[in-house]
Amino acid sequence: MKEIGKRSFTMDLSGLGIADAKEVLWNLSPAELVEEALSNGEGYLTDTGALMCDTGSFTGRSPKDRYIVRDAETAESVWWGDINIAFDPAKFDALYQKMLAHLKGRKLYVRDAYAGAHPEYRLNLRVVNTLAWHNLFCHNMFLRLSEEELEQHTPEFTIINAPDFMADPAVDGTRQANFAIINFSRKMILLGGTGYAGEMKKGIFSVLNYLLPHKRNTLSMHCSANVGQDGDTAIFFGLSGTGKTTLSADPNRGLIGDDEHGWTEDSVFNFEGGCYAKVVDLTREKEPQIWDAIRFGAIVENTRFKPGTREVDYTNKSVTENTRTAYPINHIDNAVEPSRAGIPKNIFFLTADAFGVLPPISRLNKCQAMYHFISGYTAKVAGTEVGVTEPQTTFSACFGAAFLPLHPTTYAEMLGKKMTEHNVNVWLVNTGWTGGVYGVGSRMKLGYTRAMITAALTGELQDVSYSKHPVFGVEMPVYCPNVPDQVLNPRNTWSDKEAYDHKAHDLAKAFIKNFEKYASYANEEILAGAPEVAVEA
Repeated sequence: MKEIGKRSFTMDLSGLGIADAKEVLWNLSPAELVEEALSNGEGYLTDTGALMCDTGSFTGRSPKDRYIVRDAETAESVWWGDINIAFDPAKFDALYQKMLAHLKGRKLYVRDAYAGAHPEYRLNLRVVNTLAWHNLFCHNMFLRLSEEELEQHTPEFTIINAPDFMADPAVDGTRQANFAIINFSRKMILLGGTGYAGEMKKGIFSVLNYLLPHKRNTLSMHCSANVGQDGDTAIFFGLSGTGKTTLSADPNRGLIGDDEHGWTEDSVFNFEGGCYAKVVDLTREKEPQIWDAIRFGAIVENTRFKPGTREVDYTNKSVTENTRTAYPINHIDNAVEPSRAGIPKNIFFLTADAFGVLPPISRLNKCQAMYHFISGYTAKVAGTEVGVTEPQTTFSACFGAAFLPLHPTTYAEMLGKKMTEHNVNVWLVNTGWTGGVYGVGSRMKLGYTRAMITAALTGELQDVSYSKHPVFGVEMPVYCPNVPDQVLNPRNTWSDKEAYDHKAHDLAKAFIKNFEKYASYANEEILAGAPEVAVEA
């Protein structure tokens, strides 16, 4: 036993094979971890009390270096390919032994926590870190155990994270020195060669994306969720730049979570205990909830100070555009705790269509919802990435392809089933361009988008008339409170109607081309949701 503050914890890592550590510090408080991080030279305090840290050479995930061990458990169930790269069990065992040797004589930080705010679906975790700030990240991002729960805690999945341990690709079977390897049989994630903390969070998300649909008949989702005062739950799917965080952050609705959720027979629940938000160009005016959450106990990653101060300069992108903050969800005033609410009444697929084709809001039937869910469309515009000089289509299955161990049709079929069972509305919301493509038209006004989402949530779009989009077949409302009628049909906002028709057909062809890799797995209902356009052979 080792006394830490006024608490004591039983220290035993022998089951993991970890021995001869210099010191093992268990379940330190945020204040203790901040002290450790500062003492170790891992970061700096900002003027709000948040801890500023760098992630090193990796400022984001490395998808090409994420592996799943292929064995009897996973061989026939995992969707193998460029996203789920197979790793040999014997190579895993050998690499694990090398990591254990690397940890001898090291100071280690251990965090007991869990994922899943629904008591029947929680996954007990143990995380072993070599960096104090990584352990603070896990305190913030995973769900926190009470003192009583700590006494009874038995981990079901373990993360071992040593950023300074480098693999030898020629020997260890990795692509390069960094790696993230999930082993479902050993119930373990090994992380090395990267200081990007998000690999831990997304590793557990990938685990839940396998276990819940495959073992528990529960839909796992890469989405944000909130709940109204009347208990009406709403879910928001969307890739980066579509407005998912902004539009789900509503002071009049409780925040269930901002990124990862499960949908059971009776509720939607958050997987996490915190938020991991982008902070590039953050201002209090644009994102007051995030701004106010960055206080003592929070972490800011890869940011820089304004010269001569400890004030964070959120406009500084010298390290990366992927600057982030990690904070416990209770830093948000209207967060729901426990992070769980009822069955959703409305689901929003957010897309930033830079081609100005998709309606600002449209209603999808079951077939279309499953098809668009698998498609996971948005567009990149000039300046968002190096080399992007004009709008480019971007598709990510289920709005989170990088974290799906199972085939996307598995998740889409579960969504369609739940839509039928619970009579859920699914809306496609275009937060992108209107009146023309990027560079010609203009970005949809945020006020209009908020008004359309509010109208959907309050039921004001239930009894209005709809027209059918001639190419995508989705239903467009002809009226929405506080939104000009002309805006609701994108063709009407283009001065050149023929140009619009041409661009709509081009986008539809891109959808169909992208879907080719899923078509052989898709059922007839999913295929029926495709755009109505002929594609040349």
